[in-house]
Amino acid sequence: MTKRKGGRNVPRVMYIYCEGEKTEPLYLESYISENPRRTLSVFKIPKTRKNTPEQLVDEAIKKKNSSSTADGDEFWVVYDQEHLTTQSVLCHQRAWNKANRHGINIAISCVCFELWLLLHFGYTTRSFSSYENLMSASPFKNLLPNYNKGSSSTYDVLKNRIGKARKNAAQLEIFVKSDNENIHEPYKFPCYTSFHKLLDAIDNF
Repeated sequence: MTKRKGGRNVPRVMYIYCEGEKTEPLYLESYISENPRRTLSVFKIPKTRKNTPEQLVDEAIKKKNSSSTADGDEFWVVYDQEHLTTQSVLCHQRAWNKANRHGINIAISCVCFELWLLLHFGYTTRSFSSYENLMSASPFKNLLPNYNKGSSSTYDVLKNRIGKARKNAAQLEIFVKSDNENIHEPYKFPCYTSFHKLLDAIDNF
């Protein structure tokens, strides 16, 4: 229990704002509902039309500062690096700085969420320039031949491999940080995901 700003004791809530309208929310909803212990906690994945990192962070900050949230609530935003340009790097930078200032957690995948899905099958350090590049240059289509961004069945296919994905993501993080010692902002990494950290946060909430 925690104290809401109005003084009432209420359960803590984790708010998760996703850039993707279907893929990430469907995966997260399935992950949360599968474990009875997780369903005892309160998780909210608000529908949002915001589709840039900065817009998502702004949405999370707005909610955090509203009278409807409690001091102990936790806030996450989930988005992709996507193809980097000078403009998109500036957008990522603004989002990252805002999130850090306001206590908003970020789960980012470089280059896209499908890297996290790929890690369910094996370890890779290969960088991809875009979603299309990952799809054409990796074994993704062979591993998930019926993949559909809007399908709830993707999680069912992958759920027994989540432990492997977490291990591979943690190993990838160690590699990427050691291989890019002068880079401290994850949105600049060539191949990276912190999605496993969101799952850890859900488990510990």
